[in-house]
Amino acid sequence: MTNQTAFPKGFLWGGATAANQMEGGFHEGNKGLNIADVLPGGKERLRILAEPGFDFEIDTDKYTYPNHEAIDFYHRYKEDIALFAEMGFKVFRMSIAWTRIFPKGDELEPNEEGLAFYDRVFDELLQHGIEPVVTISHYEMPVNLVKEYGGWKSREVITFFERYAKAVLDRYKDKVKYWMTFNEINSGLIMPIMSLGFSIQPGEHKYQSVVQGLHHQFIASAKAVQYCHEISPEAQIGCMIIYAPVYAYDSKPENIFYADQEARMFNNYCGDVMVRGAYPAFAKRFFKEQGVELKIEEGDLETIQAGTVDYIGFSYYMSRTEKAEKSEEELSQGNIMSGVKNPFLKASDWGWEIDPLGLRIALNDMYDRYQVPLFIVENGLGAYDKVEADGSINDDYRIEYLRDHIVAMGEAIEDGVDLMGYTSWGCIDLVSASTGEYSKRYGFIYVDKHDDGSGTLERSRKKSFHWYKNVIETNGAQL
Repeated sequence: MTNQTAFPKGFLWGGATAANQMEGGFHEGNKGLNIADVLPGGKERLRILAEPGFDFEIDTDKYTYPNHEAIDFYHRYKEDIALFAEMGFKVFRMSIAWTRIFPKGDELEPNEEGLAFYDRVFDELLQHGIEPVVTISHYEMPVNLVKEYGGWKSREVITFFERYAKAVLDRYKDKVKYWMTFNEINSGLIMPIMSLGFSIQPGEHKYQSVVQGLHHQFIASAKAVQYCHEISPEAQIGCMIIYAPVYAYDSKPENIFYADQEARMFNNYCGDVMVRGAYPAFAKRFFKEQGVELKIEEGDLETIQAGTVDYIGFSYYMSRTEKAEKSEEELSQGNIMSGVKNPFLKASDWGWEIDPLGLRIALNDMYDRYQVPLFIVENGLGAYDKVEADGSINDDYRIEYLRDHIVAMGEAIEDGVDLMGYTSWGCIDLVSASTGEYSKRYGFIYVDKHDDGSGTLERSRKKSFHWYKNVIETNGAQL
């Protein structure tokens, strides 16, 4: 297929990962425990983590922990980066593990072994002509900050994050040009345990805790943005949100209004604060109706206003369809953000509805609202892959998914959207964040590791590897 839309010169093609899902080496280099390290494998992992009384300890008699080894990028990063370079990556989105730098999170000085590891990774990337795109915090809060401070409920954590962010910004300012502060920050609205470091306990006011925790993150992010601008004026630092267009189930006005309200809160609340530098007008009524009393200290709003981001990084996997009143039978079982089944969309092996046009809608919605550059830093298809007798992996379903989404990106660029780049999620197979499975594969590179713990960790190229290489070589002209 020939794409009629020319992608901009210098478009940032690449792939995306997270430290906790690929590095392994969870106890090496003086690294401390983070939330991902205590996440058991299996589809119930997030439910278990959110249970009241969960003690954030490792219990190998009861659970398995795939993140501990993951795909062993910690020892195999040179091999993996060489494969990324073979595909022609311009950028590689990755994250720094907070507990490699500050093992407990509240130390006064960083861990040199952790800093040195990322020096080696960045040097290897740059030697291959690949620019790192670095998320400072990606679902891996230090367990000590969870247990001793209550996660982001505590204002003290702002100081700990600021110390961590300054340490990595200082250390890597000459090696990293693209940063993001918090991964999918708005996920705190639906699964606070992952991004905010706490679960909602019985009798606890959900939105009071979540909104306060997000406020603390907004301040911490703004401080990191200001510091980055101060020490590295040429660098760009963004936010990162989940974006999912919300469709009304039908033309019933009540359903249209409900869908609009859901979209405003989930898609726009965090973006408005981090890009526009102020709480949106609709937040006032939301706080009132939910009984939220947001504690804002002197100088907070000025800090937020002074620390607006340079671009929006976002993940797009699916749209969402909503109606004001819905039954359990109507729910879309695979989608993270709830919603009802959309009869016009197919779904992945894990029930995530597939909607390439939704990506074009998302890009136009965001650019119309914010008028800042956009960067798709997660998009991909989790699927079961079959290794043929000759060792080949013919993942045409993944190629079709990615092709359709990249075509939608091109159309959005024609619509006038300023799109910086695209990093496909899980460019190499890794551990699924939501289910702890190896079998939910996203990568162009197959990793021989399986849900039962077996496998050699050897890497091999899927059919999509060669297809994506051609996409990059032609700057999206040949799809």
